Amino acid sequence: MDMFNKLKSTVGGLIGNPINREFDIARHIGSAGPGCLWKVYHAYKRSTKQEVAVFVFEKRLLEQFIRKDRDVVLQVLRQGVTRLTRLRHPRILTVQHPLEESRDSLAFATEPVFASLVNLLGSSENMPSPPPPEYKGHELFDVEVKYGLLQVTEALAFLHNDVKMVHGNVCPESVMLNSNGAWKLAGFDFCISSSSPQDQEPTFSHREWSSEMTPHAQPNLNYLAPEYIMTMSCDTSSDLFSLGMLTYTLLNSGKMLYTCNNDVRLFKTKVNEVIRNLNMAKLSKLPDGLKEYVKMLLSMTSTVRPDADQMTKIPYFDDVGAMTLQYLDSLYQRDNLQKSQFFKGLPKVLSKLPKRVIHQRVLSCLFKECFNPDMIPFVLPNILLIADGCTEAEYKKLILPELIPIFKIQEPVQILLIFMQRMDLLLSKTPQADVKNHVLPMLYRALEAHSPQIQELCLNILPTFAGMIEYSSMKNAIMPRIKQLCLHTESLAIRVHCLLCTGKMLMHMDRWYVLDEVIPLVMSIPSKEPAVLMGTLGIIKTTMEHKKLGMTKEVIATKVLPFLIPQCIDNGLNLEQFNAFILVINELISRIEADHRGKLEQLASMQAEQRNTLKFTRETQDNSAVRAPPEASDGVMDTMFKSFGLASFLGSSSKRFDAANEDTREESVPESVQTAVPQKKSPPKSSSVSLTLEEKQKLQKKQEQHQRYKQQEKLSPSMAVTTSKAQPKNLTHTLMDKNLTSLSSKPNTAGLGSSQTYFSSNNSMGTYSKSNVNSSSMNFTSTSASSKPSQNKVDLSAFDSLLPSKQSNQRIPMNQVGQKSTGSGIGQQTSIINNRINGSQGMMGSQGMMGNQGMMGSQGMMGSQGMMGNQGMMGSQGMMGSQGMMGNQGMMGNQGMMGSQGMMGNQGMMGNQGMMGNQGMMMRNQGMMSNTGLGMSSNQPGTINNSFNQINLQSQKNTISTSGMTTSQANQKSTSSSSAANDLADLFG
Repeated sequence: MDMFNKLKSTVGGLIGNPINREFDIARHIGSAGPGCLWKVYHAYKRSTKQEVAVFVFEKRLLEQFIRKDRDVVLQVLRQGVTRLTRLRHPRILTVQHPLEESRDSLAFATEPVFASLVNLLGSSENMPSPPPPEYKGHELFDVEVKYGLLQVTEALAFLHNDVKMVHGNVCPESVMLNSNGAWKLAGFDFCISSSSPQDQEPTFSHREWSSEMTPHAQPNLNYLAPEYIMTMSCDTSSDLFSLGMLTYTLLNSGKMLYTCNNDVRLFKTKVNEVIRNLNMAKLSKLPDGLKEYVKMLLSMTSTVRPDADQMTKIPYFDDVGAMTLQYLDSLYQRDNLQKSQFFKGLPKVLSKLPKRVIHQRVLSCLFKECFNPDMIPFVLPNILLIADGCTEAEYKKLILPELIPIFKIQEPVQILLIFMQRMDLLLSKTPQADVKNHVLPMLYRALEAHSPQIQELCLNILPTFAGMIEYSSMKNAIMPRIKQLCLHTESLAIRVHCLLCTGKMLMHMDRWYVLDEVIPLVMSIPSKEPAVLMGTLGIIKTTMEHKKLGMTKEVIATKVLPFLIPQCIDNGLNLEQFNAFILVINELISRIEADHRGKLEQLASMQAEQRNTLKFTRETQDNSAVRAPPEASDGVMDTMFKSFGLASFLGSSSKRFDAANEDTREESVPESVQTAVPQKKSPPKSSSVSLTLEEKQKLQKKQEQHQRYKQQEKLSPSMAVTTSKAQPKNLTHTLMDKNLTSLSSKPNTAGLGSSQTYFSSNNSMGTYSKSNVNSSSMNFTSTSASSKPSQNKVDLSAFDSLLPSKQSNQRIPMNQVGQKSTGSGIGQQTSIINNRINGSQGMMGSQGMMGNQGMMGSQGMMGSQGMMGNQGMMGSQGMMGSQGMMGNQGMMGNQGMMGSQGMMGNQGMMGNQGMMGNQGMMMRNQGMMSNTGLGMSSNQPGTINNSFNQINLQSQKNTISTSGMTTSQANQKSTSSSSAANDLADLFG
């Protein structure tokens, strides 16, 4: 119920009035009529959504009057609306819906109304609270007052001359301002029609003003002519007196000449005091050109007052602004020629009119003319001029809704040209959504137009507002159309303008779009006229010089220069144009040179800095080491690569070989030197090139092993071999007996070449691995000689021929040697056998010592050499000749040099310990097998260089410390010789 009451009070009892079926009431905006009894609402017509003003009188207001006055007030209000509805004139308020009455209200609809004049002068009676915001700060400008009075005067002239009617109540409550600011006469509640016939002078009956009746049912006494009260008569001049009083009030800041307070006696007093004695001093606030006419209007004598027609012609109304507004209101009476002439001169007048007057009075008239397409080219410049002075909110509210339909008009073409000229204004004030939906499509149509004039104009002005266009629209919509136009137009001027437009818009594009789209565009233009070539050159030069764009050296070298160089020799170019081409080409070449040279210099400096850093690191590591290993000499290929500046490709592999050779060199150092000077292995050096993952893993493992070796307790090498009390059992003779048995059973097939080989090709000397050298401690102690020989008697006489002939006097048959197993004669027999072996060419006899060498198989130097001793006794050595050992030697490490080891047969025991002590040399130089004989001299019989029992397995390098000793060193080590003799005695049983 409260909500209903509130709604009822808001709409003023309009609920239930039939007018609600036609209109939607919006808000209360003002009041008007006698005593401001009418409430004015802003509303919309439901069928057309047209704006209207709805006047509502709430009957509940009658409660303030006495009973007899209530009916009079209702009758006055009904009469005024009815008479207003019958009148049609531009200066009279137009009624759009007649009066509707319900139990609670009276209502009718008119054209849209802004306010009544009384509201603008400050009256708040029957007004909304708070007042509408548009009233705040609203000021009537002189041009508005001047033209407003002129409009009221014209309305009175219409009533007096055409309708033969006296208005009877010309006052601020009867003047309405419509939504466009035009002053409209209303309030015909007290009008008096002529009672005389049409062909006679009009006469008007008099209605006496009574103090007993409510003032709301009578004319406003403050503006009423004196004759109404003094002589009880009236005529058309009575309205002119009221016009004079209205003029004075408007020009005197809303203050009336006098106030009667609805008292007739006071009215008479004021008239006698003021009107009869009116002078210019009292009119001092009026303009000089109007004082005299106002004084005449306020005269006591009605015949002195000018009529309405005379007032419309006074010089006061000959103002440019007033005349302009008057002409705008009368445009519907003019032809197109007169309108066009007026609109051409209108921009000069607009600068003299107040902004609000332009928005209210001028814009509405201009938009009405836009329904005529032929007049749009004359009206549109004025509309855009007004839009230029508007804020974005004003533009969006007042102008843009009216411009959107005009954007779609294509004929006449002048409309598009005008929009192109003011495109910056449209883009700056129009919201982005409307720009995308309405403004840019118009621009696209201009580029696609059939008129070269429009295309040329569009291309000329497009760069001026290119910065206001979104980049996506520029890239996806505008540039493709310019490209299409440039490639397919038949007009040279259009093509040149396309290039110029593109060149001016480069600064609004990104670098990669220019390189990917614009540069290929200029290269694909079919025509080669000088103007086109210079336009192309300008685009390339702008791209090159602009700090935001720029071209890479790859684009310059591969695309731009191959395009420009042929163009510069075109026959159509003059000298100046040719020089321009050459300057750009030279600059492009200079940029390529500077860019690439700088890149190479920077790269070279970085490489030099890296080399210096690596060199400093190596020097630091070398200085921190106790002793640096010697560097291996470069091979032929290494030298050649380094001479070509490709040493970086040798870094990784050479470092790995240096690491392996470093261990070999340390193994070959004499034992005395190793004992005297402890060696400390330096950490691996960094390669000058980046290592692979596998190389880094290997390097890490080596570093970990090196760290473990450093943590082990250092052991001094032992020069003497200490024999253990409990010697292991020597099983050599068992193997020998087995082999001899097999030889006796198969004498013809016991050659060394046919023997079973147990050497492993995977563990040959050529693939010597340091990891095998670093294996756990190995026991090289010979097995005990206490083992019993075989009980089988084997005939060994076949071996007598192998004994040296020059020592035949000392020759002992092999059968006798086989019968001696133990005793004091072992050493003597061993010596004899050694002598024979040293001088003989059948070195396979001496290979019997390789049974002891078979232990070397665990060192990884000989491969799987464990069966070497067995091979020494296999087959008849005579069958092999002096080269009998070569077959097996070829298997011992797959040495390519072994095939030429003819010297091996003359070396006696060279295959024995001398070779074994210098196995490290065999790994570095594959052909050093012939040097292994250095371990023993042939003129030193009886000394077998079998010193491998003196191997020190705990050396710092974990290398086999077998003595590659000379014969003199062997003589100093009787213990070693004695041990070798014992082994031989065990071997031959």
